Amino acid sequence: MIKTYLGIDIGSISTKGVIIDEDNNILASSYLWTKGNPIQACKEVLKELQEKISEQDIKVVGVGTTGSARKLIGSMLNAKVIKNEITAHALGTLSRYPDIRTIIEIGGQDSKIILIKDGIVIDYAMNTLCAAGTGAFLSSQAKRLDIAVEDFGNIALKSTNPTPIAARCTVFAESDLVHKLQAGNSKEDIIAGLCKSVAINYLNNVARGKKIEKPIIFQGGVSKNIGVKKAFEDILKTDIITDENGHLMGSLGVAILAKKAPEVNFSFNIVDKKFKTNLRNCQKCPNKCEIIEIRQDDTLIDSWGNRCDKGLTIN
Repeated sequence: MIKTYLGIDIGSISTKGVIIDEDNNILASSYLWTKGNPIQACKEVLKELQEKISEQDIKVVGVGTTGSARKLIGSMLNAKVIKNEITAHALGTLSRYPDIRTIIEIGGQDSKIILIKDGIVIDYAMNTLCAAGTGAFLSSQAKRLDIAVEDFGNIALKSTNPTPIAARCTVFAESDLVHKLQAGNSKEDIIAGLCKSVAINYLNNVARGKKIEKPIIFQGGVSKNIGVKKAFEDILKTDIITDENGHLMGSLGVAILAKKAPEVNFSFNIVDKKFKTNLRNCQKCPNKCEIIEIRQDDTLIDSWGNRCDKGLTIN
């Protein structure tokens, strides 16, 4: 029986999962929309992973989670490793590209830059509250143009004169988009302009003040858009690496970390369990903390959010 390790990356837009072996080879992977329900999304990912490895003689002995819902899903899966996205993405990327210096990552609502030197993260930054220039931004503009966002890249490459689009804010971008359409700009030029504006917005905000050094890798769902990739290459005047598994680097990284943690007795039967979360306000001190509780089949299994011992629900 082969020992394997499970890594789950739960984002606001998508949930990713991988199962790897001792040599970090990906034996199975899954990529699904979160749809505002990380618990259900995680269950669906686990079902897909189980189907893909059903004929193999393997046992999952390590579990790790990352992403915006990492604590919630980590409690659900009894994960021994719960890590932030920076650590997970960096480790996953370095396992494939040990000489990488800069990671550009743009997802559904989040974007980040990670700077690496000698295999160590030396600096990073993430976007703030605004989702302008992310996958959600491009999806919104695609709907307005009545074009599948998956077709954006190929259409953008047909343009020879990208239309400047004000993408520093989603509201401004949509207003500018309507104005440019009414002015007679072609859809090819506008789409190319949107792709370029995503790159400019990222470099002016997320990467502001950072020294971007080669080799550079572009990850996240938006990296699948060849129009945005070309825009980054034109602006930075260098080739940029993309990987067919670039969207899985976070889950890969946390699976690798799970190899170093104590072994667990994981079962895919977890998908048949019922999980429910509850938010309550602790009134035992002036902090009035919001305590999040998670229950499995009506049994409290974890809670967090308290800033002092008075708010403890479970030890």
